[in-house]
Amino acid sequence: MLPAKNLLADETSPYLLQHRDNPVHWRAWSPAALAEAQTLDRPILLSVGYAACHWCHVMAHESFENDAVAAVMNRLFINIKVDREERPEIDQIYMAALAATGEQGGWPLTMFLSPDGSPFWGGTYFPPEPRFGRPGFIQVLEAVHAAWRDKRAELTKSAGDLKAHVQARLAPPPGKAGEPGDALNDLAARIHGMIDPVSGGLRGAPKFPNAPFTKALWLNGLQSGDRAHLDAVVDSLRHMLSGGIYDHVGGGLARYATDDRWLVPHFEKMLYDNAQLLQQMCWAYGYTRDELFRIRIEETVAWLLRDMRVDGGAFASSLDADSEGEEGKSYLWSHGELSTILGDDTAAFLSVFDITKPADWHGDPILHRLNRPVFIDAETEARMRVLLDKLLVARNLRPQPGRDDKVLVDWNGMTIAAIATAGRLLDRADWIEAAQTAYRFVCESMADGRLPHSIRGGKRLFPALASDHAAMISAAIALFQATPDAELLLQAQRWLADLEKWHADAAQTGFYLTASDATDVPMRIRGDVDEAVPSATSQIIEALLGVTMLTGEARLERMLPDTAQTALGRATAQLYGQAGIVYAAALVASPLKLVMVEPEDRPLFVPVANRNSDPRRFDAVLPLGGKAETLPGGVVIDTTRPAAYLCQGQTCLPPITDPAVLERTLRSQ
Repeated sequence: MLPAKNLLADETSPYLLQHRDNPVHWRAWSPAALAEAQTLDRPILLSVGYAACHWCHVMAHESFENDAVAAVMNRLFINIKVDREERPEIDQIYMAALAATGEQGGWPLTMFLSPDGSPFWGGTYFPPEPRFGRPGFIQVLEAVHAAWRDKRAELTKSAGDLKAHVQARLAPPPGKAGEPGDALNDLAARIHGMIDPVSGGLRGAPKFPNAPFTKALWLNGLQSGDRAHLDAVVDSLRHMLSGGIYDHVGGGLARYATDDRWLVPHFEKMLYDNAQLLQQMCWAYGYTRDELFRIRIEETVAWLLRDMRVDGGAFASSLDADSEGEEGKSYLWSHGELSTILGDDTAAFLSVFDITKPADWHGDPILHRLNRPVFIDAETEARMRVLLDKLLVARNLRPQPGRDDKVLVDWNGMTIAAIATAGRLLDRADWIEAAQTAYRFVCESMADGRLPHSIRGGKRLFPALASDHAAMISAAIALFQATPDAELLLQAQRWLADLEKWHADAAQTGFYLTASDATDVPMRIRGDVDEAVPSATSQIIEALLGVTMLTGEARLERMLPDTAQTALGRATAQLYGQAGIVYAAALVASPLKLVMVEPEDRPLFVPVANRNSDPRRFDAVLPLGGKAETLPGGVVIDTTRPAAYLCQGQTCLPPITDPAVLERTLRSQ
């Protein structure tokens, strides 16, 4: 039996460690904690959150640090605390259960489970006393206990039904798939219909970047030639990168805006948001050549390298929304502070930037440039950066938001790929080197040939999730295209073999999120549903595509369409959260491959390819005089002369021998 005390002190998650001194007898999710619930025949109170979550902190201070509340929790329940970033599979299962009860999801997630882990009721934030139209937490605890005591049979049946519903939702049977292009056309039309014509993004508030949606809209614009879809993404990015959601002083974007103009951010900064939006900024810059996007790319990468790297060169998970107990305090400026720091340059600064305090905002004004959302001119923008750097120096003297410094392998894979793409686009060898360093950190954290999911303080959480394998395969593919090192491609193939060994389903046409030897999951789920990032399934399909395109392995060429179509069949039977799978399936249907025969000392075509970033395209380089290769359709590459070969599916254009022609061809694509 586990001891009757808080057991979080030895955990590695910063979120769990935030709760190690609570009077609550917390346990981490583990077989031992689940066994304790069954031995004592007590229901489980499951609390899920993450380190940068503002309302998680609020509920912790109000309830979990309260001796009276803790006494009730300890007497009536087995209390399990989960970091949703460290155990996303657990979070997904119980968040789906909450949604199935008709409740709106969010964090902190508060779920009540039967001793075998089946969910029967839940909610999100509960105040300590009744307010906001919500019952007080002690009332909730006592009501749940009374129901468990007096109506246990009904709750057990309800829990079984709810578990079956979640299983059907998160591990659905195959459905009938249509044409991927048709699915993407339909999805993109619906997304475009939801776009805010004034401020970009989806209409209404709060305003989330929703990178999976904009990613699908972008691909459809490329494939269909519908410039309105491309322009909607560009416009959305331009607005959010001018609003308060963007950190103009330090770089990087916050999680979301609470209003409908991107003005008032929820100040937490998440690694995964910035990785995805960095990729999309690269696409937008390649498409528009708008210098605004170049500046934002540079600022965001600078923030990642300055504030988010941990010892060894990998990237931390997030920055907290709060500092000194107040949301956003570190990021806000009064007129007096600006005048003191900028002196005679204050007026020039405020001719470009504004500081605004909305009527319902409690803190100092928020810095933004929503009234000047476009690139002004090189001299003015450079002068603004000098002034912003002065503010950054002053801001760094303030107490800083907390940093969740655990290294999540999937989020790092996404970030490595994004920085490698940005490094190619802007010819920044130092960025590519930083991406390589993070990649090596993850590789060196493997044990017995297997990836972990989370790394912190020398401790690693095994086994990896399917999303970890997929993201690191894509990271290796991105780095291979930036620095054609054959070992990167070999490592991607090894990770793909591990993915198939530990995660493939019996039919060998799909994958589960959790490994077959994971011992403490209540059910195996597919990972089909998008959250703030595209689903694990969609990431797997994209990773498979990358390896297939760059190796030409016949087995993968046969396997890939079946995997994509099977996933698309499951997606079409679902109501929401499937943009990632639709995107990936459409990408598989018509990818581009560019092979460049280059002299080693004077590349001709690679710089052209690098500055024309395209998510559909996979680039490979052959040395002049090297071994010939055969392209789709039987086209044999002539390696005796510099040339570029561009193929879509099984069709290849004639060899391109002039870099200017390649430039025009790629831009016309």
